[in-house]
Amino acid sequence: RVVVYDLHDTVVPYERAWAWQRALVDKVITEASCTGTLPPKANVGYAILLQHDPVYTLGEGSTTDNLKFDMDAPPHPIHRIERGGEVTFHGPGQLVLYPILNLKMLKTDLHWYLRQLEEVIIHSMETVSGIKAGRIDGLTGVWIDNRKVAAIGIRATKWVTYHGIALNVVTDLAPFEHIVPCGIKDEDKEVTS
Repeated sequence: RVVVYDLHDTVVPYERAWAWQRALVDKVITEASCTGTLPPKANVGYAILLQHDPVYTLGEGSTTDNLKFDMDAPPHPIHRIERGGEVTFHGPGQLVLYPILNLKMLKTDLHWYLRQLEEVIIHSMETVSGIKAGRIDGLTGVWIDNRKVAAIGIRATKWVTYHGIALNVVTDLAPFEHIVPCGIKDEDKEVTS
């Protein structure tokens, strides 16, 4: 069972969602360590669905070489966070899903987990809108042809996941022009919504 906080139509400041994720990660870790063995009907975790005010995030190991602006004068606030991946943009019109899941109750394999997140997006897009999306070998995320429609960046602590998926639904794409999204420099790859 996953407890879902559905705020899909709510714009939440990035810092508040970031703190909320970390609090839920601590809760899931504490629940798992208190019980020793997890009861059969224990919560696998939580999921937060929301939108953000315009913000750039840089993954833990990302480089500032993918920024096309001065870090001291960004066009939108910027945060270096603990997820994997390079720089991305979040803003209104983009659905962001933060799954906080105990992978010990599912499968302790981060590559499997990333592919599952991609599959959720691919399946949802086809089911909801009839849009056929897919993967590109060697690149994380979801694509429509050579246009990236969803970025994924995660972190796991003691096999509890956080950060997650950003799906461009009706997102203003102009802020992506100020970065090299996800560090992908191929001329034939672009971001879409």
